[in-house]
Amino acid sequence: MSEPVPPRPAASLLVLRRSPADPDVLMGLRGAGHRFMPNRLVFPGGAVDAEDHVAASASPLRPEVLRRLQASADPSLAAALGHAAARELSEETGLSLGDPPRLSGLDYLCRAVTPPSSPIRFDARFFVVDADEVSGTLAGSGELEDLRWFALSDALALDLAAVTRGVLTKLTEWLALTAEQRPARTRTPVMFSRVWHEE
Repeated sequence: MSEPVPPRPAASLLVLRRSPADPDVLMGLRGAGHRFMPNRLVFPGGAVDAEDHVAASASPLRPEVLRRLQASADPSLAAALGHAAARELSEETGLSLGDPPRLSGLDYLCRAVTPPSSPIRFDARFFVVDADEVSGTLAGSGELEDLRWFALSDALALDLAAVTRGVLTKLTEWLALTAEQRPARTRTPVMFSRVWHEE
């Protein structure tokens, strides 16, 4: 039996457009030609690149966000994850956190590791940012099809991958917290082998 493929560090960003009734989240469909999660609705994101470790920012990730990231990532990777989320947002959607990006508006929502049985694996951290923090025109690179805003309740009613549904459920729990409770969190939900734990 072969050893599991090591998971690649990755970052995804949930851009949240607030409304009194039901917030919207930006999602797009991965094309049929993709090897990982083809024909699935996902959030903008992708693997961490080498340049993410040395990229500049207009404002860094907040200390409490870095502290929770560093529960499972060294300091260089923790910072690089924020840069990867900003870079992938720009590449895949045409929206931007600035150049260099402002990372201080990102909050760390949860983490998910692709099961060991998968031939392609990611150790993905999911961030949340308010739509007021981004600028630009929604266009995208073509990597994500049907890129648009989905009402959270509508998204949860769709046929989603288990990890995507789980992340949206964690987003619902995050939205229920107060502005004081969010930065006070010390534990982060993480999905290993399709089961949620905390770290």
